[in-house]
Amino acid sequence: MLALRVEGLQAALGQNLILNQVSFSVNESELAALVGANGAGKTTLLKVLAGRIRPAAGKIEIFGKPCSPATRKLISYLPQKSNLDPRFPLCVADVVQLGRTSWSFFHRNRKKETERVEWCLEQVGLTGLAKRPIGELSGGQQQLAFLARTLYGNPRLVLLDEPTTGLDVTARQRFYKLLKELKQRLGLTFLIVTHDWEAVLAHADRVMLLEAQKITFQGCSQKAGEVLKPCLRVVDRDGNA
Repeated sequence: MLALRVEGLQAALGQNLILNQVSFSVNESELAALVGANGAGKTTLLKVLAGRIRPAAGKIEIFGKPCSPATRKLISYLPQKSNLDPRFPLCVADVVQLGRTSWSFFHRNRKKETERVEWCLEQVGLTGLAKRPIGELSGGQQQLAFLARTLYGNPRLVLLDEPTTGLDVTARQRFYKLLKELKQRLGLTFLIVTHDWEAVLAHADRVMLLEAQKITFQGCSQKAGEVLKPCLRVVDRDGNA
């Protein structure tokens, strides 16, 4: 079953056309990587899929159904990492609960919320850290807490925008290993924007190249390694994707 099908997608920022006739698909329970030069429109594409930017044209299907407020509830989105002020008074549980899809103050079940937070943290290996101030965690642990936040609303498709930026090699390897575990254990589908080519070739089931406003390549990671070698060298040298 297709988790995501995009056909003829167009999107603009102001008067600037960023995406033009973008078409691709992602199978259910795949780890798909979206790569391309800096400024190619990868973040814009994720924001369109997440409902943050309205497309100008095109079709989006989510698990076989037309994109709608109901089907978008099956999607969670983790934007690019921003600098977190360690003095900001949020504990890990607060961060995870930001993944709630409903914010009714008068109909909250705090016991269930606590249980859900604990479950999310268990999935990413942060059991017991719910009350820890988020600023006291390492960079790798903070990103795992943000990943736990994406699980709170029980999504089926998770969009991640450069989630390993700023992490050391060990933390990046652990993060991608965890994504594969979550994919297998929970049946999740991941679409990840990254410039970490080594991780893409090692872990991605599907690779898509965004350039010239459209998807110009999509295939398995092995095929990507063969076809995109010139692009790989450019990205590695410039440090952008």
